Amino acid sequence: MKKVLVALAPGFEEIETITVVDILRRAGARVVLAATEEGPVEGSRGVSVLPDTLIDQVSDSDFDLVVLPGGQPGTNNLLKNAKVNAIIKNMHKAQKQVAAICAAPIVLHAAGILKGVAVTSHPSVQEQLTDTQYSDDRVVVDGHIVTSRSPGTALEFALKLVEILYDKDRMDTVNKGVMARL
Repeated sequence: MKKVLVALAPGFEEIETITVVDILRRAGARVVLAATEEGPVEGSRGVSVLPDTLIDQVSDSDFDLVVLPGGQPGTNNLLKNAKVNAIIKNMHKAQKQVAAICAAPIVLHAAGILKGVAVTSHPSVQEQLTDTQYSDDRVVVDGHIVTSRSPGTALEFALKLVEILYDKDRMDTVNKGVMARL
């Protein structure tokens, strides 16, 4: 069974978080929501989510993929978290899958793993992604790094993660239930 870590910080983008968790769980992945603080975590639109654990209590070696949802101030809260930064660096070094959507690719950039990498993001943070090969595509895959643009691309992003973790057949099977236009 594939294991996925979703980092959760106050001000996270709800659509990007819940869509990814839902689609990956439909695919059969074990998804762990790990928060930067205790208790229910409130998203950028006031929706609270109860995490499975704290980010300080997980080990990156246990996961095949880490996903960073965007949203503000969620992205800035992820940027300030030393454990999130360490997880990104460790997973990148181990050539494990690292994914970020919306504003969250700036967290990957701050971790120093995007130099020369093809990426996308929400247009509001594009200028912060220096030394990358920036794209306006909705989902961009470059090696083991996956980025996407916004809440409106969350379903495509999540399904691409299923394809990467498993295969196209598993992605197609999941999509038969949700009927996304890909």
